[in-house]
Amino acid sequence: MSEQRITVSVSNLLVVLLTGLLLVLFWQLRSLLLTVMISVVLAASIVPVVNWAEKYGFPRWIATILVYLSLIGGFVGVGLLIGPTVIDQIDRLIRQLPLYLEALRVIAEGLAMRLSDNSPDVVRQFFNPEALTGWVIRSSQQVLLRSYGITRGILGGVVTFILCLFISGYMVSDSRTLINSLIRLFPKPWDERLEAQVGPVGERMGAYLRGRILVSAILGGLTAVGLSVLGLSDFALGLGAIAGVTNLIPFLGPVLGTVPALVVAISQGGWLFFWVLILFVIIQNLETYVLDPFLVGSSVGVHPLFQLLSVLGGVQVLGIIGALIVPPWFAGVSALIENLYLKPKLLAERRAAREAKDEKVRGVELRK
Repeated sequence: MSEQRITVSVSNLLVVLLTGLLLVLFWQLRSLLLTVMISVVLAASIVPVVNWAEKYGFPRWIATILVYLSLIGGFVGVGLLIGPTVIDQIDRLIRQLPLYLEALRVIAEGLAMRLSDNSPDVVRQFFNPEALTGWVIRSSQQVLLRSYGITRGILGGVVTFILCLFISGYMVSDSRTLINSLIRLFPKPWDERLEAQVGPVGERMGAYLRGRILVSAILGGLTAVGLSVLGLSDFALGLGAIAGVTNLIPFLGPVLGTVPALVVAISQGGWLFFWVLILFVIIQNLETYVLDPFLVGSSVGVHPLFQLLSVLGGVQVLGIIGALIVPPWFAGVSALIENLYLKPKLLAERRAAREAKDEKVRGVELRK
């Protein structure tokens, strides 16, 4: 019986050891990596505006400062204008949530009474307002705490956001030098190939984020106006803000933003629930068939299933932050794979098919 010897070269051992050390280093620097990821997405979304301002004679660093100050001023102005009202309405909504759920339970029991005498007991067993409220709060806290832990608390989150603004501003103002210094690390011909992909990848990432923010702002405003018209003016701004913020998350966000408004509406009784449901159906169709194609377009460029998986993976690993920044990165990586692998592969297959066809034609001619 022959003995088999397993030999491990020193180079392979060093590669495994170095890979392990790099993984440990990346884990220790995960907060910094998250900061860089957010900064890259912010920079990609700002670059077109800075390029536009630069065409009119503004130095790039001045254009960057003006754009950032304008955006920050706009967000601060909107926050000061409607922020206190939104916070007050959301706070009252949370405090009254058990009452709304209790009213919902009563309605469910009334419907169940028409079907069977034992149905109300089943409803009471599975529809406990206190337990359901606690579950909703705990689930929300788990998602928030995942982001909270990554950013090392509220103060750490604020510091991280400010740091992301500075880093992204530096990336935008000195983007050419930064890109050239990174490209020079790669051997030829990969340096030229990667340099050619900086524009398409950045455009896809930035277009996705800009489109989602604009679409969410429009939907939040339409939701607030529609709920006010339907008679929910006491919570219209708060529910509109919830719908707008959750809509930043693809696929899951629109559903999450609809539920609070429907719970409030059904607890009011009458036909209000159906009118609110119709309102959200109209708004979601407006987003799907008008706003998304026009403002977001094909910026993601991947199958919706993979987009959904990227959102779920982002939430699982990074919480709410992951749901916002992982899809743009996924869009950028998909553009890189498409341009560097899929398109060259398709061209090579077509070239091989043409050569095979030409060879077959030549063979037929020779036999003649």
